[in-house]
Amino acid sequence: MSASFHDVLQAAADADGRLTYPDFTRLALYHPEHGYYRRERTRVGRSAETDFYTAASLGGVFADLLLEAITKLADAPLETLAFAELGVEAGRGTLAAHAGRFAGYAEIGAGQPLELPERAVVFANELLDAQPFHRFGFVEGHWREYGVRVGPEELSEVLLPAPSTPEAGTFLAGLPESAEGYRLDISLEAEMLLSTIARQLKGGLLVFFDYGKSWPLLLEATPAGSARAYHRHEINGDLLIRPGEQDLTCHVCWDRLAAVLEDSGWPAPRLESQEGFFVQHATAEIERIITAPGAGLDPRKQTLKELIYPGHMGRKFQVLFARK
Repeated sequence: MSASFHDVLQAAADADGRLTYPDFTRLALYHPEHGYYRRERTRVGRSAETDFYTAASLGGVFADLLLEAITKLADAPLETLAFAELGVEAGRGTLAAHAGRFAGYAEIGAGQPLELPERAVVFANELLDAQPFHRFGFVEGHWREYGVRVGPEELSEVLLPAPSTPEAGTFLAGLPESAEGYRLDISLEAEMLLSTIARQLKGGLLVFFDYGKSWPLLLEATPAGSARAYHRHEINGDLLIRPGEQDLTCHVCWDRLAAVLEDSGWPAPRLESQEGFFVQHATAEIERIITAPGAGLDPRKQTLKELIYPGHMGRKFQVLFARK
């Protein structure tokens, strides 16, 4: 951590040197100068200098599958709908080569205004898990909220004396009892972001690829929480080292996100594994790739395998989609 970013964190802390986890993760990810997603560097890819790769970064196969699925799922011809990709790095839009198929085309990255047309296909890949998040713990018979203490030289976790916001207080009040020491990481900001997106549109299709768990699993099967850091393709549980230099993320809660869509006027949202989504909604493109002539290792077939096989990305990632 640079001395200048340490000064930023100290300035944001309260009189006792404490930051809430949402404030810490927001600064670590999105500070205009020091934030992980605002730095001028390549984060996504397979090289040793990047930190992780995504389905969208695998290239044209993902784009072709996505385009077919969108064409099948949209309740209107694509030429009557705009297309907007959210959380995309500049110049790396998944469907940039197909922009002419839509009534309009937009790539909206970190820090840019979220302005969407009334009727659109809105797509995002690993956007919701990249939002600031809270960290809660069951301590001495009660749920408490964790924060971050900004020390003279290092950062450490600390229990906050009270919920950081009314929303956090309401959330805590609704949690069931748990085992001593159980941790729960949840992004209430991801839910607010999804609500903002959904309420801007009057119609179209929403498609969000990400990784997450059900509410029962988050409450019962992740005792250490689901938050983790990514740096140079390695996962670690220390969220406080290298702030601004590593990705911070936690699993989204699919049940709560689906409820947000319904509350925002998008009926019957559906959740499918990435494998199931493509197999069901991009069948023709999968068949074209599988049956294409060629000898030896076919790169497109290898990429397809990585995207849909359960042992690769097929089950690790899920797709939440809704239309109206």
